[in-house]
Amino acid sequence: MRGAAVLATALLLCLLSLPAHAAPPAPAGTLPRPDLTGLRGVLRTAVAQGAPGAMARIDDHGTVRRVAVGVADRRTGRALSDGDRFRIGSVTKTFSAVVLMQLAAEGRLRLDAPVNRYLPGLLPDRRITVRHVLGHRSGLYDYANDLFARTVPGFESVRREVFTYRRLVGRSLRHPRTNRPGAAYSYSNTNFVVVGMLIEKLTGHTVRTEFQNRVFKPLGLRDTFYVHPGTRIPGRHARGYLTPDRVGAPLVDATDQTASWAQSAGAIISSARDVDRFLSALLSGRLTSPASLREMRHMVRVDDSQAYGLGLRRRELSCGVRVYGHTGAVQGYYTYAFATKDGRRSLTALATTSNNGRVLDTMPATLESAFCGKRPH
Repeated sequence: MRGAAVLATALLLCLLSLPAHAAPPAPAGTLPRPDLTGLRGVLRTAVAQGAPGAMARIDDHGTVRRVAVGVADRRTGRALSDGDRFRIGSVTKTFSAVVLMQLAAEGRLRLDAPVNRYLPGLLPDRRITVRHVLGHRSGLYDYANDLFARTVPGFESVRREVFTYRRLVGRSLRHPRTNRPGAAYSYSNTNFVVVGMLIEKLTGHTVRTEFQNRVFKPLGLRDTFYVHPGTRIPGRHARGYLTPDRVGAPLVDATDQTASWAQSAGAIISSARDVDRFLSALLSGRLTSPASLREMRHMVRVDDSQAYGLGLRRRELSCGVRVYGHTGAVQGYYTYAFATKDGRRSLTALATTSNNGRVLDTMPATLESAFCGKRPH
């Protein structure tokens, strides 16, 4: 298994397909009971495949179900808990999208205006709009492809590095664009670095301040932090382990890092409880205006089972249920966070490893157990 290919897959947010012949969408109110036995089996498989720990939390109309296996810390052997904090990776993108959509609703920017209207001279193409960056249709090259062409050396070179947004965008602009603006979906962390720049330019505040004032505090997310450029996860947390490219090489503890290479694209720390609460609030209409939420859920097809809106992914499960949320991959952690369209049932699942293709392929099955229930034999 080559690390460059696996991490590139992870940074593309787990674009894994389910069968094209899935049933038509089912109403959220008719969901079967979650299959906790099946869910535990998925998590045990992830641990058998190399994740030190794996856990999931389901919030179903206020009824909470928890499953956790493995350890939170390989050195101490402490058991993993759904209460542990962890790095949520690209689930951060949905938080960033919410803040920008709030600013749009306040009349401080237009989604179809060029990015360069608000950040003059930043991008070489005036046709790239705010909507394009929120929907990964700008054509901007993903600078992370270069940073992590070699997994462990790439990570160690940026573990304590502090990047400016412009430096990250500059790395992207060394490369040709992947397509013309608006032509096609092409996942790129560069897009949400631009989103972070827009937030800071329009508000005059840091992304951390806007996250705190607009999302963390109003929802009472007591486990959720944006510590950049700090390197530590506050309080009780799960340690994250990076799988080296060389088969059989020891795992690398990647917990402490600036995550500066990701920032507004992937640097939030949270817990399963808080992520569930965030998604439920978003999808039930408590974080944006109805018009803004409709914009976020206006999807462009990615493949047979997935579509992408504005900072929000939709997955179509084999039982016909559609769920909305995001996936995240940052060194040491894979996260799946999805909820029904009405936000009444949500799942946050975690495996404490990355650059592990087998675990990456296993984690989508948590959605099937959480939203489709038991399968007939």
